[in-house]
Amino acid sequence: MLTRNSEDTFGPFICSVCGERNEISNLIGTKNRNHCRKCLSSRHLDRDVSGDRASDCLGIMVPVALTFKQEGVDKYGRKKQGELMIVHLCDKCRKISINRLAGDDDEAEILKLFSKTLSLSEAEKESLKEEKIEILEEKDKDEVYRQLFGNFIKN
Repeated sequence: MLTRNSEDTFGPFICSVCGERNEISNLIGTKNRNHCRKCLSSRHLDRDVSGDRASDCLGIMVPVALTFKQEGVDKYGRKKQGELMIVHLCDKCRKISINRLAGDDDEAEILKLFSKTLSLSEAEKESLKEEKIEILEEKDKDEVYRQLFGNFIKN
């Protein structure tokens, strides 16, 4: 899926889950592409910190939920709304990671992941909560659409 080049950075890759070719571009809104733009799957490459590329696991990081980046509070004490993030779970070692979306990620797949997030079992939700991950709820639907498509008119 993600291949390491000689400088231990990432170049284009073919997703080992869905076969999609993923290019690297300055136009995707993030410095590194760490997941497939089509199926949102990734590869477990980091061990201790994001970008260290020191993991020997190399399992598939399965997209399991959506969350918002924790941004703190504004000057009025209100919680700032962070960007939409993918929660990945390694199918081999069970490590959890949170990753930014890229500008060319498949919106339909993100919306499927939102539905999957809403249908997680109570045990799965509790497990993520223990990791200090607040997954999205039905009340977050308008914000998910706003972040994906901009301001929209409700019917």
